[in-house]
Amino acid sequence: MKPLKNMMVAFLIAMMTVQPAFGMTKVEVEGVAFERDLTARGESLELQGYGLLRYMIFIKAYVGALYLPPSVAPGDVLEPVAKRLELEYFHAIAKEDFDQATRVKIADNVTPFQLEQLQSRMKQLGAIYQDVQPGDRYSLTFVPGQGTELALNGKALGTIPGKDFARALFGVWLGANPIDDDFRDVLLGAR
Repeated sequence: MKPLKNMMVAFLIAMMTVQPAFGMTKVEVEGVAFERDLTARGESLELQGYGLLRYMIFIKAYVGALYLPPSVAPGDVLEPVAKRLELEYFHAIAKEDFDQATRVKIADNVTPFQLEQLQSRMKQLGAIYQDVQPGDRYSLTFVPGQGTELALNGKALGTIPGKDFARALFGVWLGANPIDDDFRDVLLGAR
């Protein structure tokens, strides 16, 4: 009878330990909180993955979180489905640096013909980037038929049309040649 009682006590302790996790509405990475669920431009999205991007192994650049509709598989992230990527920065970055890095990584993930088709919209995006300071958060939200919205600290800066543009822009972090393979994989929930 004693082993059964010990098992029951262990089970109850385990349940008390696990149960609060079910009610948590946020996750935290490197002291930065991300919602588990959110509504973005009328779309219900769930946290797919989150993590830290390091620069030169030792420098914490930013943390990010990817959100997808519950019915979308991570492998379909670059398809024309609703999605949101949130990035919170640990260092100040000039808007010109965002523009340059975005152009380089888009070029790494598309054909020369596709790049030519995207030029005017890349210029549009470059014009709405803002400088960031530590603790600032950019979000990219794509909704089919509406385009890709760039927002800084919850304030919309502009929306760029086209599912091809969304695919190219999200490809910077989630494509075949992303900024960082490990960061892409944690965002997609693969690690």
